[in-house]
Amino acid sequence: MVLLVAMFGLLRSVLAGHELALENVALRQQLAVLRRHRPRPSLRVVDRLFWMALASWWPRWREVLCLVKPETVIAWHRAGFRHVWRWRTRRGGRPRADAAIQALVRKMATDNPSWGAPRIHGELLKLGYRVAQSTVAKYMPRRPRRPSSQTWRNFLRNHLSQAAAMDFFVIPTATFQLLYGFVILEHARRRIRHLAVTAHPTAAWTRQQLREAFPFDTSSRFLHRDRDGIYGHAVTETIRAMGIEDVPISPRSPWQNPYCERVIRTLRRELLDHVIILNASHARRMLREYVAYYLRDRTHLSLAKDAPEERAVEAPCAGAVSSREVLGGLHHRYYRRAA
Repeated sequence: MVLLVAMFGLLRSVLAGHELALENVALRQQLAVLRRHRPRPSLRVVDRLFWMALASWWPRWREVLCLVKPETVIAWHRAGFRHVWRWRTRRGGRPRADAAIQALVRKMATDNPSWGAPRIHGELLKLGYRVAQSTVAKYMPRRPRRPSSQTWRNFLRNHLSQAAAMDFFVIPTATFQLLYGFVILEHARRRIRHLAVTAHPTAAWTRQQLREAFPFDTSSRFLHRDRDGIYGHAVTETIRAMGIEDVPISPRSPWQNPYCERVIRTLRRELLDHVIILNASHARRMLREYVAYYLRDRTHLSLAKDAPEERAVEAPCAGAVSSREVLGGLHHRYYRRAA
């Protein structure tokens, strides 16, 4: 490049004012391009720089140009102008996040494949890092995005603090048997109020779980449920006797009980799909450990990146970021530990 600039400088100083010599140089340069053995002559970077410089020095350059149109040379110059100024201003814009934050985002995404940018952003907020969710998404390893949607929220939104929901879900075991989980969820803070497992669900067993979930006068005003046959007359009478308004959904319409369906999907995606349940006691132990993590540690998008049981924000001055394995490393709890 330095040699090319020197050549142009020498050409300008020696041939200044010599119209015939400049025309000769321009024509010879085009002949050199045409002699290249290719199906179609192509201009190299050096050729473009030559014509850009010649256009700046010689007013009659348009008369001898045959290979390309004059507008093309002008477009080259404009493109070069943009590249030069892009290079000069390459350090502008938003500053990059600290290398420690970038590494922590990648570590969280690698340790927890099911976590998206909102979940990781919630963990960073609890660790005292004030970064944008878009910054977290920028430094995450790229992977297919999972669609997510929530429906039938308008009615429940007006009664979240007084509403709960219950439902059964199936747990396959190592011996190819089926266990049945029963969950009661409070809508207000997405708090799992009660979780139980049985191999033989009955109406009497369900009534007992309701009594354990709502002792004394702690029951919610509304209880949403599906139309499972197990919720017979005995169960509905128990619900009414506890002062709870029974809210059954329409037949074959699970989307009308969205919060409970969502927490069951979370239990499957974050726990049951990754372990082999041996028996009922094993299922209870695993679910009990996960529920403790779910209530105290797991951040929720619907709770402004907080946990159902409010989790305090740890300031950066509290110490370095450390992690604790949950469920054998299936999930991690991040916290600051003093040196």
